[in-house]
Amino acid sequence: MKAEVRQCGMTLAELLVALSLGLGVLLAGSTLLLGANAAYAGHADAAAIDDSGRYALEVIGRAVRQGAFADWERLGAAGPAPGAPAALLGLDDRSIGKTSFGIDSPLPASVNHSDVLAVRYSGAGAGPDGDGSVLNCAGFPVHEAEDGWSIFYVARNGDGQEELRCKYRGTTSWGADAVVAGVDGFQVLYGIDTDTPRDGIPNRFINASALNALDAALSLSGATSADLEADRNAKTWWKRVTNVKVALLLRGERPSSIAAPVGYDMFGQEYSDAHATGDPGVRLAQAGLAGSEGTPKQPLRRLFTAVYATGATVP
Repeated sequence: MKAEVRQCGMTLAELLVALSLGLGVLLAGSTLLLGANAAYAGHADAAAIDDSGRYALEVIGRAVRQGAFADWERLGAAGPAPGAPAALLGLDDRSIGKTSFGIDSPLPASVNHSDVLAVRYSGAGAGPDGDGSVLNCAGFPVHEAEDGWSIFYVARNGDGQEELRCKYRGTTSWGADAVVAGVDGFQVLYGIDTDTPRDGIPNRFINASALNALDAALSLSGATSADLEADRNAKTWWKRVTNVKVALLLRGERPSSIAAPVGYDMFGQEYSDAHATGDPGVRLAQAGLAGSEGTPKQPLRRLFTAVYATGATVP
């Protein structure tokens, strides 16, 4: 006689308990996965900001140092003429057109009161491509018969994204390329040597407006407009700039869980307390920046600063 085989299954209560445990494990795993993904995205965003900041400072620094270049083989022992234009120029709280000449036609619609930094330098080698030793910020060679330009400013692209651009003079026209995107502010100060005789060491840092005011007070002499311009170029305070200090505020693409500060002092609190009224871009409130409208989480922001020696000669 065969023994009966009795089959037993799970009760409804046991099934519900098993499903609950399984869903709990799945939920915990999903939470860990989402947390890990958010942490990875945050680290990637921070790394992208760091890379952009370092790259922008490198491009600006290379342009500022190039402003001191002179082709001594072509110019001879006398060097550049005293009446030659200054290598540096700048504007406060302005933007510029992409195709206009240099910074001659500034635009009032600046991004968060951002500044304009212009560097002019001599080319090297015969045209049309020179010897390749002097390049503008787009990587194009500049020959000895023309001045090269690298002009940094902030503007919005077609998508409304703020970006730091570098404007340059091409073969037949002017152009501008984006250096980095996600720019909330760009500020520039100029260290001037006020000593007589000059020692090449900056005595104070001022903005472009203050420098232009010093130039406006110069006593010029000359019989013609060309003579007056040459005398102005010889005496301009822009040729006393020995250092350039820049501050660049960049933001990431994603909301961050890191608590955002109330605002940013581009050159430190002490400078902002003394000059924010006359130079508003040096202090930026968090609430007025892009991505801050009605959202509890703000994009990650980082402030990059650097000081560059211009290599200006001491007469």
